[in-house]
This record gives sequence, structure tokens and C-alpha cells, in this order.
Amino acid sequence: MTATVHDADTRRRISGGGLRTWFNIASDWGLTDRQAACLLGAPTSTYRRWKTKPEATLDIGQIERLSLLLGIYKALQILLPRVDAADSWIHRANTSPLFGGQSPLERMLAGLTEDIALVRRHLDAERGGWA
Repeated sequence: MTATVHDADTRRRISGGGLRTWFNIASDWGLTDRQAACLLGAPTSTYRRWKTKPEATLDIGQIERLSLLLGIYKALQILLPRVDAADSWIHRANTSPLFGGQSPLERMLAGLTEDIALVRRHLDAERGGWA
């Protein structure tokens, strides 16, 4: 049988490494704990607890958000190989109709997983594909 994120053991196995990676990305992006927690769909107090003990088990929604955020980070590294350009992109106002002058971060902080997915799809399209 193939393991999926619906399986608690699989979620437990991937959560710690995913969180540690996310903490580094959040730092690279200059996010506050509140912002980083919001992007994962977690209360700030829970996020701070995870930072001290990343062995937590994320729920399915948080794993989905984490996957999208890791994809955004990777796409930015490909599209904007200069670290400062990749890490600052999410903070810059964007004139694309998808963002309406907001920064991608503002769009992602709107609270819905779909807002994060939209940024991911936008970057995938910029890379020339949807994968």
C-alpha cells in the first residue's frame, strides 16, 4: 500500500524536516513568526512551540500549505537565482492582475490555501510549465 499524507505515520515522518526547512525559508524571506504561522495555517503560539520542538505532526492542510510554500521557494530560486532577488520578490508590489498591486506575500497572507496556490501557479507559469 502506498503511504499518503492522509496517513498519520507519513505526516509524522515528513513534518519535522518540512518544518525545519520552512523555518529557514521564513528567515530568508524576513517573515515574522505571525506571518510564517499564518502561511502554515497555524496560531502564532503553536508556530513558536514548533520552532523549539519541530517534531510536531502537521495536519493535512498544513502539509498542503507547506508543499505549496516549498514549491514557491524553489520556483523563485530557479527564476531569480540571485538570492536577494528571490527572497525579496514576495515583498515587492506586483502589477499582475492576480495581485492587484499587492505583494505576493500580502496575497498569501489573505488566509486561504488557494491564495498560496495562486502564487505557486503564477510562478510555475512564469517558469513555462505547470509542474
